[in-house]
Amino acid sequence: MHMPPQLPNPEPLMTAAECAKRIGLTVRALRLYEARGLLTPQRTEKNWRLYGARELARLSEILVLKSTGLSLGQIGQLLSDRDSDLDALLALQQDRLAEQHQKTERSLALVSSLRAKTGRGEVLSVDDLIHLAKETQMTDSDTDSVAWKRYEQMRPRTQVDADRATFSDYAGAYLFEDGLAAEVTLEDGHLYLRVIGQPRVEMFPEGEDAFFLQVVPAQVSFRRTRGAIEALVLHQGGFDLPAKRAAPESFAEAEAALKERAARKEALPGGEDLLSRVIAEHRAGKPDYAGMRPPLAQLVREQLPVVITELERLGDLEELTFKHVGTDGFDVYQAEFENGSMEWGFSLTDTGDLNGLYMRPA
Repeated sequence: MHMPPQLPNPEPLMTAAECAKRIGLTVRALRLYEARGLLTPQRTEKNWRLYGARELARLSEILVLKSTGLSLGQIGQLLSDRDSDLDALLALQQDRLAEQHQKTERSLALVSSLRAKTGRGEVLSVDDLIHLAKETQMTDSDTDSVAWKRYEQMRPRTQVDADRATFSDYAGAYLFEDGLAAEVTLEDGHLYLRVIGQPRVEMFPEGEDAFFLQVVPAQVSFRRTRGAIEALVLHQGGFDLPAKRAAPESFAEAEAALKERAARKEALPGGEDLLSRVIAEHRAGKPDYAGMRPPLAQLVREQLPVVITELERLGDLEELTFKHVGTDGFDVYQAEFENGSMEWGFSLTDTGDLNGLYMRPA
């Protein structure tokens, strides 16, 4: 007997009560999200609310963003006129869970070390008690702020019509707080941003004094004082990085200095000792976050478990050899370990803080 082809099951739908019970919410909470315009359930002919995959995806976004401390009003602004982006949502949740895991590991290590001291009959010092108190009262608010900003920066952007006659206002050189230089150029009615050591990328208008990049999830906004542009802000990676307007020749001078140092293959003074210390701190799971710019510190926190695993596999560090200065300003070293080789690179701010760090197979 010939059987008709099997059709896929229609999307399973749940009532409000079923949805609330399976997720662990109240029907009242679902009604509140609906009343605030955050959630729009489907309706039956009798006007019953039904929840399917689309509604559950949006509900997940609401709950994750709410857990970061955002108000329902802020969540509404963030989700307005856009579909759910599950990959961005999962990335946001992954960031938060990774930071929570690392904070738990940090706290356990501290408590274990203090218990070991009291177990030996030692009296905890004032510094010990201060560290304990600081760890106890630490919250995830900073991490949550970074997470939701990164989520907002990753959302799709829409180009708007702009008065291109004003684009010349933005052209010029800018200096970030860590000493990194950037320039904005105008060419044939199009604006471009270039950070030293990186390729030029076009900026697309999305609002007054506001632009977005297409090659990476990042935006650039400009600040004015009495109508004149005084700074730009690069919004990327969950951070807002301001750069003050500088003398027109600043970018060219910084680029020339970098090219000269690269041509001389001149390592930064004390670079080998610094990198050796950084590798040892990573192996121990205790990077010096205070000596890093915030965006790098956040990235290191997120990637630390992977780095520790790799360093454990490689074994003891045996030798560091300076190779060259990269076009991006990184000092590049060959690192010979007991069980293999790696290439490490780092860059410093004018004040000696790390603002760039990487490792990769040699």
